[in-house]
Amino acid sequence: MGRPAIECEHVVTGYPGAPLMRDVCLSVAEGEVVFLLGGSGCGKTTLLKHIIGQLPPLGGTIRILGQDVAAAQGPARERLLRTFGMMYQSGALFGNLTVLQNVLLPLEEFTAFPAPLRLAAARLKLAQVGLLDRADAFPAELSGGQTKRAAIARAMALDPRILFLDEPSAGLDPVTSASLDALIRSLSRELGITVVVISHELASINAIADRAIYLDRDAGGVLDQGPPAALRDSPHPAIRAFFNRTPGAAP
Repeated sequence: MGRPAIECEHVVTGYPGAPLMRDVCLSVAEGEVVFLLGGSGCGKTTLLKHIIGQLPPLGGTIRILGQDVAAAQGPARERLLRTFGMMYQSGALFGNLTVLQNVLLPLEEFTAFPAPLRLAAARLKLAQVGLLDRADAFPAELSGGQTKRAAIARAMALDPRILFLDEPSAGLDPVTSASLDALIRSLSRELGITVVVISHELASINAIADRAIYLDRDAGGVLDQGPPAALRDSPHPAIRAFFNRTPGAAP
């Protein structure tokens, strides 16, 4: 494995007075595609909020590219936050803006590039996700798969080194989901982006994950981790059940 892109050391997740996991220790290497797994309510999304700085952890240390997320302040924090992009499960696109305008937003807010360069960069991101022909469409006019692609394009607007994806395949049919998986894999390989995915979709996990990390609330953190094929034979019954269920069944 390469250098760590993300490190969590003894992280306590949750909210004040309501901890979820008490000792999360994990590392994601640069260039990896890693899936965060676990049962409903274990705190996967909460951990992700801690990692991206939306929510301070109750304890422990989180580092992104070697920098302590909680300790970074002012301009240093702004620079750190620009090293990653985030795609939310719903897409979270602004409905009153076109697809192109949605992708332009981060460039307009966080760069001093001249307008023609910002426009060219936004169009390049749309081309990378295969959505340039829908640049002038509004979110309501997009299919579910197109919405996810547009959200990924916006998350990539500032050329992040890390991409976080929250349930990218949720609500998609198998063909569209497989197409999105192929896109995620190609972006990681061609651009060298580290990708962290929250998902319970077996097809996606088996298709593109270099490694999966299974979180468990009762265990207080990471129950097991490794390539998906190895986790099918995990010594932990919950993990074996997760990986050996019928694809499409509830985890």
